[in-house]
Amino acid sequence: MTDTRSVNQEILLTPGTLWTRLKEQTQHGLECGALQSISTDYEFVEENGVNFLVRTLSNLSRKDEAKKKQDKAAKKGHDFNPFLPYEEDLFVAGISPTHLCLLNKFNVVDHHLLIVTREFEEQDSLLNYQDFQAMWACLAEIDGLVFYNGGKIAGASQRHKHLQLVPTPLVPTQKESVPIAALFSSAVFDGDVGRVPDLPFVHGFCRFDADLINPNDAAQITLQIYYKLLKAVNLFSENMQNNSIAYNLLVTREWMFIVPRSQEVFESISVNSLGFAGTLLVRNEQQMQILKDYKPMTILKQVGIGS
Repeated sequence: MTDTRSVNQEILLTPGTLWTRLKEQTQHGLECGALQSISTDYEFVEENGVNFLVRTLSNLSRKDEAKKKQDKAAKKGHDFNPFLPYEEDLFVAGISPTHLCLLNKFNVVDHHLLIVTREFEEQDSLLNYQDFQAMWACLAEIDGLVFYNGGKIAGASQRHKHLQLVPTPLVPTQKESVPIAALFSSAVFDGDVGRVPDLPFVHGFCRFDADLINPNDAAQITLQIYYKLLKAVNLFSENMQNNSIAYNLLVTREWMFIVPRSQEVFESISVNSLGFAGTLLVRNEQQMQILKDYKPMTILKQVGIGS
């Protein structure tokens, strides 16, 4: 049975403090070496009215080395969890009794926040009221894009449940909050759930009312719409036996967007939620050429489900 009940809990985050705390802890993390930002070059690849932002990662050696250590520990039967316990030097703020904010240790985008459950929950489990309450508490402070990589196939690199928040616009010169939003004005709706005709993969889209700010009210409304979107893209039914589904979820103050996933990688290029925001990552010039040859929409269609 669908559980859309609200369980109100206290918001611990002091209003008006998150952005300052984020900047302060970013500076601290850089100075002490806990925050290991990955620099990128970027260019735009235009297709069907979308200016895809494509970043080329300059040095992934530290992140790759950390991943090898995790994989090695897993083979020995020791699941490494960077969020339990978390690095104190990456701690930004407590959000609620169930969630806290950390810096993304290997960030590509500046001021990249992780919204992490205090207790372990699986990354491929469904989101709940507390997740959305924490999300809206952060969105009330920082106008940005929240995304959730629902499972490994959707690009999740850690099993411990966490949403992510990056400030928007992703590039200062861009008009849209994220590149893919250039197509959202053409969405066609059936009730609350919309579809964007120019997107060649299965998805669900909805818009929020402009006054959706209070974290408790917003969480309740968002949770209900979330289940509608899951059902619309055949990711959820009332008699589902397990919640192990793969999808990407993207949320701003204005809209929510969900995409079911079929595979994690296309031609060596990994895609997570940010890919469906219109911003892709490649590791080198070879992958950049693959992206240009196949085109971004084709890649998204292949890792999603073609419509």
